[in-house]
Amino acid sequence: MILKFTKMHGAGNDFVVLDGVRQSIALSPEHLRFIADRHFGIGCDQILLVEKSQRDDADFRYRIFNADGGEVEQCGNGARCFVRFVHDQGLTNKREIVVETKSGLILPRLEADGRVTVNMGAPIFDPSQIPFVSDYHDVIQPLQLGNEVVQITAVSMGNPHAVQVVEDVEVAPVTTQGPLIERHPRFPRRVNAGYMQIVDRSHVKLRVFERGAGETLSCGTGACAAVVAGIRRGLLDATVHVATRGGNLSITWEGGGSPVLMTGPAITVFDGEINL
Repeated sequence: MILKFTKMHGAGNDFVVLDGVRQSIALSPEHLRFIADRHFGIGCDQILLVEKSQRDDADFRYRIFNADGGEVEQCGNGARCFVRFVHDQGLTNKREIVVETKSGLILPRLEADGRVTVNMGAPIFDPSQIPFVSDYHDVIQPLQLGNEVVQITAVSMGNPHAVQVVEDVEVAPVTTQGPLIERHPRFPRRVNAGYMQIVDRSHVKLRVFERGAGETLSCGTGACAAVVAGIRRGLLDATVHVATRGGNLSITWEGGGSPVLMTGPAITVFDGEINL
């Protein structure tokens, strides 16, 4: 099977994007893991599949598969690449589109400067909807990790996140502690583990250990979740610049049930074909 693809990245979070509108695509978990493999395949954090929407109120359907082959609900950096892809490929001439995802609708918009803004919807704090096993709704909650207790804020941006505030992200235990948080039994669908350093009220640094992918250079939903957690803790203003190892994102949230807006780059690296 010959499969056409486009390699893209959003602030270093890299993707293989597949056009499921003009070609028929049915991939097994083994295929997905092979594509994502950086030694034997193309290499990426996630595979993004563009399909025709199954809803009348959406332009496209957006499916996300992690490097481990599992399908997940949402990917913010991928959403920006999604709108760049469908626009560059001539699948639409709209600068703002409505996209169906596994967790609901999102509204990405291609800006005049080439960046992309995505309306990610309102954050979810109800533990049962994240999902997160807890009997109370406190913003800061203790999480037992062996003999250690860490303080997290649990939030969903269409996918689950556990955000910690740390003094220095460069020495935070992302790669050692992150896997323990990812598979913690209080997160029945696993979770993305975020480590946020607050520089000032409008600037943070962030690292994220992503569910099913490991640490990535950037995580769009992780940036949204971190800023939302910081605002709810009273530590951040409504608009925050997030510095990741792969680039910078701008996140705005006015609080309450208002949507989170994420703006950042979406870059095409190359097009190609792979024989599966």
